[in-house]
Amino acid sequence: MTANKPTTQTITTLEKLFEDHFGLKPEKTELLPVSGSDRRYYRISSGKKTAIGTFNGNISENNTYYYFTELFRKHGINVPELYATSKDRKHYLQQDLGATSLFDLLNKEGHTKEVRNYFHKALEQLAKLQWIAGREADYDQCFSTKHFDEKAIMADLLYFKYYFADLQNIQYDRGLLMEEMQQYAKELGRLQPQMLMYRDFQSRNIMIQNEQVYFIDYQGAMEGSPQYDIASLLWQAKAQLPDAWKEDLLNGYIKSMNELHITRVDEIHFRKGYNQFVLLRILQVLGAYGFRGLLQLKPHFISSIGPALKNLDKFLSDNPSLPAYPELRKLLEQISSADMQSKYAQPTRSNDAKLVVSVCSFSYKNGIPKDKGTHGGGYVFDCRGLLNPGRYAAYKTLTGLDETVKQFLEKDTRMPEFMAQVYGLVSLNVDDYLSRGFENLSVAFGCTGGQHRSVYAAETLAKYLRNKYNIEVTVTHLNKEKWVLEEA
Repeated sequence: MTANKPTTQTITTLEKLFEDHFGLKPEKTELLPVSGSDRRYYRISSGKKTAIGTFNGNISENNTYYYFTELFRKHGINVPELYATSKDRKHYLQQDLGATSLFDLLNKEGHTKEVRNYFHKALEQLAKLQWIAGREADYDQCFSTKHFDEKAIMADLLYFKYYFADLQNIQYDRGLLMEEMQQYAKELGRLQPQMLMYRDFQSRNIMIQNEQVYFIDYQGAMEGSPQYDIASLLWQAKAQLPDAWKEDLLNGYIKSMNELHITRVDEIHFRKGYNQFVLLRILQVLGAYGFRGLLQLKPHFISSIGPALKNLDKFLSDNPSLPAYPELRKLLEQISSADMQSKYAQPTRSNDAKLVVSVCSFSYKNGIPKDKGTHGGGYVFDCRGLLNPGRYAAYKTLTGLDETVKQFLEKDTRMPEFMAQVYGLVSLNVDDYLSRGFENLSVAFGCTGGQHRSVYAAETLAKYLRNKYNIEVTVTHLNKEKWVLEEA
């Protein structure tokens, strides 16, 4: 464990903050799922009182969050109330906004009038954040990049180039492309106006509570172009908002801006800049999906590539003069081609596909399970070379199904590296078996007790295969009846 990793003392500290704030002893502390950051979130409750306790070892990032939270709330922008912070600035207690994001609501309800109204509310709040709170923002409080300038824009373009474009085996003039990207970054860096930019303004970072929208995860805020945030929301790959929505919501944002009496903005110039930043955001997102999906093999990011390519294709069709750089335009047309979109499209399960992948976890104490498939063989992976969560009292009576164990394996062990190798090997056979009409493939994961590492690995592979191939995958935990779920 490093100094930046949560320990049992973390929960004690957060529960003490809760008790001091509410005057109640916590009855339940639940670890919440995390994304790509090292922050840890816990829902702490006692009766009807709940709060979100957060640990983050990056004090500079925390200080940025504290500063912007105070600034936004001062100007009536809906962000979580910050209840308390610890002396070491690594722990803080904040308002619990529930578990429903705007993205969740969109997935559940679809493109309804009610959902669109929430998007309008979000953009109305965004305008206040950018133009009102932005007037007095101290950019020295930003923990990393203070300005979304030419250098930051070039970094996004290179992110796309190295982590997505260069992985597609597409031929292009590398020297000319670099020259064009540098010119493009310079052009975007000079666009005005420059105000407070949220940086990651997307529907997953907008929570819905009591029919109001609330913003979260704004630690990356900096000075930049407001159009970038609008583009981030309206062109979010998996949201796939209809064109009519995009136009209506952009008009709504401009109306909100006018109601705030922002007089120094020319609307025609603003809309042109918006289109420029739509393209930049699409490319930045593809870079992220390439890094997280194609290199780190995370299923969610792999499945997001197809919608992002669809967005790029749509943008290029609607904007034949953007980007105004021939080599970059040529590369983007190849990347968004029908063949590329087909490569990354979510597979539909064919009625002729008979393959069933049987995945199991087991304990080596009971021996390696026999394959019951008609073909025989399959894979057996030994997880015992990975650090065992069962050695720690905090995890001993939990399993690989529990969030705390998942996060331990993902953050504190070499499990991600191990699974990346597993994905490659198993995919090799799945590709072949599907083409040959085979019906069975077995994959077994073993560890000492069949409770932590092997269980996590089995569930994670199953999720990966369902996501990548849309095939039937069964999961069985053979040692489940012998799991140690209570202290002796």
